[in-house]
Amino acid sequence: MKTNQLIYGLITAVFCALVFHLDAQNPKGKYGTFALTNATVETVTKGTITNGTVIITQGKITAVGSGIPVPAGAEVIDCKGLFVYPGMIDGGTNLGLSEIGSDPRTQDFNEIGEMIPQMSALTAVNPNAVAIPITRVSGVTTVLAAPQGDLFAGTAALINLHGYTPEQMYAGFQGAVLNFPNTGRRGFFDRRTDEEIKKGAENAQKRMSEIWDRAVQYSKIDSATQGKAGYYPEMQALLPVVRGERPLLIEANAAKDIQAALKWVKEKKIKNVVLTGVTEGWRVADDIAKAKIPVIVGGVLNLPSRDYDRYDQAYANAGQLFKAGVKVAISSGETNNQNYRNLPYHAGFAVAYGMDKAEALKAITIVPAEIFGVADKTGSIEPGKDANLFVCDGDPFEPKTQIKQVFINGWQIPLVSRQTQLYDEFLKREPGVSKK
Repeated sequence: MKTNQLIYGLITAVFCALVFHLDAQNPKGKYGTFALTNATVETVTKGTITNGTVIITQGKITAVGSGIPVPAGAEVIDCKGLFVYPGMIDGGTNLGLSEIGSDPRTQDFNEIGEMIPQMSALTAVNPNAVAIPITRVSGVTTVLAAPQGDLFAGTAALINLHGYTPEQMYAGFQGAVLNFPNTGRRGFFDRRTDEEIKKGAENAQKRMSEIWDRAVQYSKIDSATQGKAGYYPEMQALLPVVRGERPLLIEANAAKDIQAALKWVKEKKIKNVVLTGVTEGWRVADDIAKAKIPVIVGGVLNLPSRDYDRYDQAYANAGQLFKAGVKVAISSGETNNQNYRNLPYHAGFAVAYGMDKAEALKAITIVPAEIFGVADKTGSIEPGKDANLFVCDGDPFEPKTQIKQVFINGWQIPLVSRQTQLYDEFLKREPGVSKK
């Protein structure tokens, strides 16, 4: 009996110690009324406000401007010499779906099957992913968690980087992902002949069209039977896409594939489309602009897609697309090494290689919000919008700039991540190195 009590006591002590340790390592966010005063406010959509004030109440931005009175009871944060920006939005990640690259048990973004649009990324998001706090303390408050895989790889979801459950994190957008058949080689390891590559692409495109035609037919049956077309989860997931209620996110990178995708979209009369990746979009920028389809450029800090291209072609892609009249959002495109925090530097490189600075800022704030249909909630600093914003001491495109405050849905987020914890732990080591 005494032995059992002793064991129980030890277990309880360890559990309490663990809880207190976690609380110490993971401070909670704060919710309430905040007044960010004396700041330079970059609203994105309404110009720049000097010596401005931003009021946050009940998760919303309730007032923005100069000379705004501070509500009674508000926590005042003096931002003299600092800048307030809307939270950045990354439209090309698998954040929350991937943890450790070498451990397949922590990878949940690539399901088996060429037609699985019913596989929702939102249900698989891990709110406790280590990369989430690393990303948000860099000013990225919202990301698209997107699946990878075969043709219809699943349904992507926009999430805010704060919450205990995926439902709490959900930011109001979902879109079906289509990996358009690639007519080129998959990499240096691809040993197929040119004929085999061509045949494989033709078969994939044929299969893709068959699936879409079946989805259109299912939609007609569903309408005729008033929602009683029968249990077919794949087709049911494509219903809102066929009807234009939900976008189809088409991943296409080679110029030839982008042109084929534009042609296919026109032939199938698909109403709501977003092109993603578009590595060689600059080669067919006029065609994309003519089709009036927005793009999410999948990463700027990349190597040229062809050996004979200029070394800086990937950096210039977003700017060239914009100058051609294409609606451009910039993403990190980081689906493997998880450096989503580098999103502002992707935009910065786009500026250095030809894109207007104001447009590059829009490309990681209000433009992706517009593409995802949530511009009424986020993407700029305006009264009535969700309080997704950050405070910094300089240009967010510059690596030397420090983030001072982050708010997500009105929550003041602790600027704590795995990196800051390691830094604090080893900056002053105790007991340190043993002396002999």
